[in-house]
Amino acid sequence: MEEVDVNRGFWSGKRVLLTGHTGFKGGWLALWLSELGAHVHGYALQPPTTPSLFETAGVARSLRTSTIADVCDLAALTAAVGEAKPEIVFHLAAQPLVRESYRSPVETYATNVMGTVHLLEALRSIDGVRAVVNVTTDKCYENDGRPSPYVENDPMGGHDPYSSSKGCAELVTAAYRRSFLSERNVRVTTARAGNVIGGGDWAPDRLVPDFLRSLDAGQALIIRSPDATRPWQHVLEPLSGYLMLAERLCTGKAEFDGAWNFGPALEDAKPVRWIVERLCAGVPGASWRVDPAPQPHEAHALTLDSTKARERLGWRPRWGIGPAIDRTLQWHHAWRSGADMREVCLRQIAEYEAAA
Repeated sequence: MEEVDVNRGFWSGKRVLLTGHTGFKGGWLALWLSELGAHVHGYALQPPTTPSLFETAGVARSLRTSTIADVCDLAALTAAVGEAKPEIVFHLAAQPLVRESYRSPVETYATNVMGTVHLLEALRSIDGVRAVVNVTTDKCYENDGRPSPYVENDPMGGHDPYSSSKGCAELVTAAYRRSFLSERNVRVTTARAGNVIGGGDWAPDRLVPDFLRSLDAGQALIIRSPDATRPWQHVLEPLSGYLMLAERLCTGKAEFDGAWNFGPALEDAKPVRWIVERLCAGVPGASWRVDPAPQPHEAHALTLDSTKARERLGWRPRWGIGPAIDRTLQWHHAWRSGADMREVCLRQIAEYEAAA
């Protein structure tokens, strides 16, 4: 299938519920949806970091409503769904960090599994929903250490609580689709992306935010696993896939239900060491070293096969890892210089769209 772009005309006036809109990926998606003309209703906890993309880029200005509440609160979530009356739902609310899941496994499972249950249950109570995209992760697969990419029908699993919780969320979504939502003609899918980078991510225990914090503090970056390989991609890459997938779901065809990978080109699956050296090459004086202390288990190798999205949706990555790193550094330098970060975000979205 030939490459297809996000259909701007499709999104104009669409009612969209976006959970996790105060987070990194959710903030970028809220900005893009609003710029496309969608009526976006957000539901999430307070921004997870200070500073945050939500505050820095004025994401609230892109929303029709912004409900600050927990996805584990079924009553509040049901009320917000009823108010938004969405046609399309993007579920991004999550506890997204592997190392945090070791520290807080109960909270991780509560948010990532029961939060998904609560949303899907709330959606059963209203009419008019056409499409649901539940964003999970590349780590939902049962990682056996193989170098070959994972495809959508590989088994779910997860060594750590975060990865396991996302595998569980995949199973929950499939069960609700088969048991309840398909009979109401609601198309439901899950989306699995790689390790996203981009401006406005201040989460702890993530490589690029940790690098930028070290840079700002004038310190060497400390990394855990220099030889671990991940599918790195700019945040706008998978977001474009989510948008295109939602459009197809709204055709009402069951063939677009199920799971989809939105990963980078295989040559962009790089070791941590490569990413760090590329970051340091773009910033004079930056340095790094390896933490010698024992670390919790994390998969050594992980890559995604996105053939399905390429062949059936017409989606493909547009920015390689080099441009992704460059734009992340540009965003951070603009923020440090006091630029209008909402305008910077919108300009990068426009640049991404123009790269088709």
